[in-house]
Amino acid sequence: MKFAKINNYLFFQISKYFFLILFIFLSVSWLLQITRLFTITNFMHIQIFDVIFLSLYLIPNLITVIIPFILIFGLLLCFLKLNKDNELIAILSLGLGLKPFKSTLVLFGSIIIIFFILLNFYFAPKIYEKYKIEEYNLRNTLDFNNMVFSNFLNLNNNTVIDFKKNNNNEYNDLFISFNDGKENIVFAKKGKIFSKNNKYNFQLTNGFKVSIDNNKQIEKLEFLNYILKIDNQNINITKIDDKNTFTIYDDLKNYDYLNILFKFVDIFLLIYILVLFYNNNLKKINFTNMNNIYFSLLCIIILIINQILKNTDINILNYSLIISGVILFSLIIFYIKNKYEQN
Repeated sequence: MKFAKINNYLFFQISKYFFLILFIFLSVSWLLQITRLFTITNFMHIQIFDVIFLSLYLIPNLITVIIPFILIFGLLLCFLKLNKDNELIAILSLGLGLKPFKSTLVLFGSIIIIFFILLNFYFAPKIYEKYKIEEYNLRNTLDFNNMVFSNFLNLNNNTVIDFKKNNNNEYNDLFISFNDGKENIVFAKKGKIFSKNNKYNFQLTNGFKVSIDNNKQIEKLEFLNYILKIDNQNINITKIDDKNTFTIYDDLKNYDYLNILFKFVDIFLLIYILVLFYNNNLKKINFTNMNNIYFSLLCIIILIINQILKNTDINILNYSLIISGVILFSLIIFYIKNKYEQN
């Protein structure tokens, strides 16, 4: 009964600090991402609530990236507090040794790893794919009524437009370059733009049109009123080709063994953090500043190197050699450190 109460207490304390760090890290990460997304609204004046809703799709993917860092600082913060309040000594004085700490870490670590596997192997890629699709469709849905300026906007693969817009929703100095078998340049001092029947309609006033054919013959037309219709070729997509959107089933289907290795290394690093924390800090009840810095710095360096490698164009052999070498080097440092402390 006493053992179970201690385990429950330790599990509650670890969970409390884990979720505290999770909230802080996730809030910062989400704010950075939504700030980037708000650049869409500055250009196209997309509704703010649409951007906020879009950013929510990023949360599962952000969690998979920051969970190892949360685990590092959550464990340190929890046991620093327990050590400061002399609760670690009190638990050890009950004669149960390190068994409550070990069993609680195994239980907590197992829950985190199972959650991480479900998220990283399936749910996060699926939700991130949804994010990429929605982001693409949002970026490519043009609403001229909400646009303040165009800055040479690519309307489609063959058309570029530029204009100035005043506060009365009037378009001035319209420039349109398009290819319909000929190279065409249209300029108008004033005009209106609206979408109808999947076409962009330009009602232009007081301008000219220059056309150049394949024989370099130039044709110029000056007009007082001119109507130009251009097909709306911006279509919604339903699939994104991005390795971050591939579930474990997609990786197996595509024989993408490198992406599969990425996922399994992420799991291994979570286990590595838990084992290193137990052997470096908890086993010796060593929570000095230098020892905490050593533990956190060593883990963070490995995690950063792993993230850098995952975002480079690397093959499976080089990745395996480099990440194995980094982990082996960290184990050698840990061994040397222990030998030095024993002497």
